[in-house]
Amino acid sequence: MDLNKEALEYHSLPKPGKIELGLTKPCATQRDLSLAYTPGVAAPCLEIQKDESLSYQYTSRGNLVAVISNGTAVLGLGDIGAAAGKPVMEGKGVLFKRFAGIDVFDIEVNTHDPDEFIELVAKLEPTFGGINLEDIKAPECFKIEQALVERMNIPVFHDDQH
Repeated sequence: MDLNKEALEYHSLPKPGKIELGLTKPCATQRDLSLAYTPGVAAPCLEIQKDESLSYQYTSRGNLVAVISNGTAVLGLGDIGAAAGKPVMEGKGVLFKRFAGIDVFDIEVNTHDPDEFIELVAKLEPTFGGINLEDIKAPECFKIEQALVERMNIPVFHDDQH
């Protein structure tokens, strides 16, 4: 089998993509579900409201990284667009999970405007413990990383430029 065909099958079968979400707590009984959602979920919400740093204790935030790209400089393929870059971002998520045990959401953004990209990513801060910028073309990548490092209170890193 040739590599391209094998790669397409790998990415599509038996189900599409390379990553999925899983549960970290039991969710089998009505009691479990009452603790996971309502009414039990109110207790950690109120604690986090008093002290936002508790989001690292009561949620998966501390082990959750966003791999974010606009697809403008993808692996020697160039500007292939956000959707076409998604397999690469999922692949980066595989590396985080397989080699560091870190959970990843890949986020592909349809914009070439650095300021729009910065605004969008900055608003995601409450969700993630870190941001990995990926496959964003130069020179915009330098502006984007610097602005987000200065603005956000979580680690931000664009490994393509370091």
